[in-house]
This record gives sequence, C-alpha cells and structure tokens, in this order.
Amino acid sequence: MDRLHLMTVFVAVGEEQSFAGGARRLGMSPPAVTRAVAALEERLGVKLLDRTTRHVRVTEAGRRYLDDARRIVAEVDEADEAAAGTNAEPRGHLAVTAPVLFGKLYVMPGIVDYLARYPAMEVSALLVDRVTNLLEEGLDVGVRIGELPDSSMQAVGVGRVRHMVYAAPDYLARHGAPQTPAELARHTVILASSVSLSPDWRFQHQGQTLTVRVKPRLVVSTNDGAIEAAVLGLGITRLMSYQAARYLESGQLVALLRDYEPEAIPISVVHRDGRRGSARLRSFIDLIVARLRADRTLNG
Repeated sequence: MDRLHLMTVFVAVGEEQSFAGGARRLGMSPPAVTRAVAALEERLGVKLLDRTTRHVRVTEAGRRYLDDARRIVAEVDEADEAAAGTNAEPRGHLAVTAPVLFGKLYVMPGIVDYLARYPAMEVSALLVDRVTNLLEEGLDVGVRIGELPDSSMQAVGVGRVRHMVYAAPDYLARHGAPQTPAELARHTVILASSVSLSPDWRFQHQGQTLTVRVKPRLVVSTNDGAIEAAVLGLGITRLMSYQAARYLESGQLVALLRDYEPEAIPISVVHRDGRRGSARLRSFIDLIVARLRADRTLNG
C-alpha cells in the first residue's frame, strides 16, 4: 500500500485512539484500517499501537512516529491545496478547541457560520476548561484566554477580558454593595471552581496589587452554576467579563468594585505554524478572528 496512505490511516487511528473512530473519519471500513496499520508496522518493524479489546493506545515509538506522520500528511495537504490555487474551496476536516463557556457563546456561532459557507468542510469542536496541546491532541486551531507561553504556535490577538465581581440587584438591595475588596468578608461569596479553587481574589488599585482571601458559602463546579446562583440573589461571585456580559446588559447582574479591577487578560487565536498555508485553516481563522474582533464585549 502507498506509504502516505498508511501514514494518513495511522494518524487518524492514533488521534482518535480507535480503529472504528479512524475508519469513520476516513470513510473506510474498520478491517481496511486495521490492515493498513498492520502493514505500516510490518514495513517499519516497530509496534506503533497497543491494542486491547476496549482501548487502542499509541506506544512510545508510535507517539514519536505520530508527530512526524502528522506533520508530513499536513505538508502534503498544503502542497495539494497550493497546487489547486489559493481560491480553492476549503474541504476536509478541522479540529477546533476553546474554553467551554467561551466556545458556547462566541466560537460555536462562528463554526456554524463557517460550515454554512463551506459545505465541503467538517469540524470537530473540543470545548474544555484546560490548556490543550494542539500538536499532541491533533487540533488545528484553538482559542486561548491568558498570556501565551513562548512556543512554535502562531497567535492572533482578538480581544481582552477581565476578572470582575458581580451580584444581582436583589442581593445588593438586601446587603448593600462592597466599596473595597476588604468588605467582601461580610458578604456571601460564590466561588466557581472551574475558574480557580483558590479562595484568593486579586485586585489592583492605584498600581498596587491587593489579595483578598474570601470564604465561599457556595462552591460550584461550573461558571454557569455560579452565574445562576448570583442571578438568583444568593451572593457575590467573580467571573470573566465575557461570561457575565449578557446578564450585565439585561440588568440581572451588577458589576462591583470597578476601581479595583485587575489588568485585562488577552484572548488569542492560536494555530500550528506548519499549517498556516492550509486553505481550510486560513479560511476559518479569517472568519473567527473577524467575528471576535467585531464583538464589543471583547473589544469594548
């Protein structure tokens, strides 16, 4: 069998960690995929995958080969697209990642728009509140909230957000609004553990950093849960500004301690350097960057 075909099959199986998943991605039968991986292992004389009745895992040698094979397949795809011309219709598969709530509110509408524009495209969206490794997890593009470490990734800035403190008007009518971070000690606090398990909330005032240790009465595992509890009037919570934007606009939440807001946090669209020539990636980045930069809650 053609070596590039074998690599393509192995990349699909390795990234999906499943022969059936790799077969679905490639539109092949599972037996054909199994034969292709076996042929590649025989050609190389190396075991690339550990197989059990329930799981498929990449071996140490397989992990190194997967990185190389993924790069080679990507470069061949780019060469094909370049030969077809820069105006070629994007087609194929794109894997996108973003934080859960940000993905739901801002990235998913962009993905739907993208798929409507390009009917030959397919997208997998991984929405998780953790930092993903694009290369290791087979992802093409991601949205990052926070300062970026030095890496080989290309990054495009699209906006900024802040950690801010919120409460419902009903709660404030009953308990009053804190005027300084120190006054949070006498208020009911809601902590979203998806943001941080730390009870230390940091603020800035007149160039100085202030840290206040809060004692939460409610700890909830999701941002949505913390927002709901705050909207219902239980107490004060801290969220990223984009998470509370629509509740702030509707009047369901009020922003507090505005004179103590910490520095803004950057939002970036990141992608693998070697994939910048891909028509499908380029078209998606152009679309999502334009949408995010135009959103006033991220660039107000």
